[in-house]
Amino acid sequence: MQSQVKVNRGAILRSVEQAHIKTDHPEFQPGDTVRVETKVVEGNRTRNQAFEGVVIAINGTGSRKSFTVRKISFGEGVERVFPFSSPLVAKVTVLERGKVRRAKLYYLRELRGKAARIKSDRSRVMKDAARSQQAKAALAETATEAQSDFTPVETLGE
Repeated sequence: MQSQVKVNRGAILRSVEQAHIKTDHPEFQPGDTVRVETKVVEGNRTRNQAFEGVVIAINGTGSRKSFTVRKISFGEGVERVFPFSSPLVAKVTVLERGKVRRAKLYYLRELRGKAARIKSDRSRVMKDAARSQQAKAALAETATEAQSDFTPVETLGE
């Protein structure tokens, strides 16, 4: 009689997915205005193409997590879905922090003009500014430490 070994397939999948998840994107939420730079291959060369708009949804988990960005181009609404883990997403930059009370902003599809505006979230903007100042201070501190460790070598022949 053979013994059956129980295997937790979910745990195995999670461990395999962990290796493919990109973590270099900044933190953002629905309502934030972002610029997403994607790698575009044209013939034998590649270039970055920017898509700037409002994040209206974040879907999925793990390596299947994606976000939807909406912009108005020549009076026409354009939406694009970007996977978080895609190697074609070169860079994501948060331009503005928006204050919304929904996780999915699909209602923006029906709104036009000034009605489609999103209020700015001042508290998150201030936190971002404080965080960037701390990062700059830490970087400056490490630079001064590196310079203080530098000892000039006497030149030969003097």
